Amino acid sequence: MSRDVFFFDLDGTLIDSAVGITRCVAYALEKMQQPVPPEAALRKWIGPSLRTSFGPLFNDAQRVEQAVELYRERFEVLGWQEHDIYAGIGEVVQGLHAAGHRLAVVTAKNEPHAQRIIEHLPFGGCFEDVIGATPDGSRSDKPQLIAEALQRLSLAPAQCWMIGDRRMDIEGARHHGMRNVGVLWGFGGREELLAAGAGRLAETPDELAAVLHG
Repeated sequence: MSRDVFFFDLDGTLIDSAVGITRCVAYALEKMQQPVPPEAALRKWIGPSLRTSFGPLFNDAQRVEQAVELYRERFEVLGWQEHDIYAGIGEVVQGLHAAGHRLAVVTAKNEPHAQRIIEHLPFGGCFEDVIGATPDGSRSDKPQLIAEALQRLSLAPAQCWMIGDRRMDIEGARHHGMRNVGVLWGFGGREELLAAGAGRLAETPDELAAVLHG
């Protein structure tokens, strides 16, 4: 019997990474002598690729790359550790793994950074692979990332689910005709996820487990 395969987003789905991401964005902007937006605006940076967010601010490819490098400079030392694991999500992951499902992380975060975070999570060993953005940004949006995951793991979209908190996760899944669940404990929210066409919504990790096991 073939079992469903589950792709999990990272930021806003497995971990609350708001502190690490917003501090690294603020660090990059300060270094480039740009005004730092308020916290609520900085939270919108969680989900899209860095170049997508820095792009309109600088409107200059070279300065965008400089900002990305500055972000990474702080992230590699401090930012990757600045997160909390959402209560209950580890048990969901471990339960799916114990039931024989294949699991992977598919994130717009730089792949080496994402791998380091997953390796340090207590349930990180449940994931078969971590698929993230390339450092040069040539692979960074969700449709590309999901395509890479399908190829690496030799999977068909019909076998898979995408689980995430932002519209990019839902849009990426729909691009490939995959089933998807929008989670409401992250950074997107109900309105954004429904507008993106989420197949199902989960308020809590327990609800997510019920949807996926069902």
